[in-house]
Amino acid sequence: MKVKAIVCQGHGVASGKARDPRYPHGTLKAQYKYFLQKGLDLSQYFLGTINLDIAPFIFKIKKPKYFLENVNWSEYIPPENFYFFDVFLQFKETTYEGLIYMPDPATKADHFQNPTILELLLPWIEGLKYGDMVMLEVSDTQMELQVKQLDQQ
Repeated sequence: MKVKAIVCQGHGVASGKARDPRYPHGTLKAQYKYFLQKGLDLSQYFLGTINLDIAPFIFKIKKPKYFLENVNWSEYIPPENFYFFDVFLQFKETTYEGLIYMPDPATKADHFQNPTILELLLPWIEGLKYGDMVMLEVSDTQMELQVKQLDQQ
């Protein structure tokens, strides 16, 4: 499924921009070796996330490409589970291949996301900035995007 999305500002914790003293180089850099030990190599991606607002859509997990359980990556929080999904992002005339990065809400300790926000791991994209409109494509077998109903929170 393809949807338009807007690049928006995130918490800045994944990349280290938030200057959280627990993760001075960002959570992704801290998680990297633990993901690698479980078979997921993120070396082709920038170690920060691109946050996209897909409103009016929300996502429903179907079958992630990767599900990493019980990742004990930080001394400050309990172990977490992580979902990863295939994704394509089109910006201007170029399509980039990457992953949707999603800490499992059931095990996530803090920095929660709005249900219309997806975090993407992609190679560095020159010129991409907050407010840019992009086209997002997700695998229908891995994730479902549905229009948010007024009674859904």
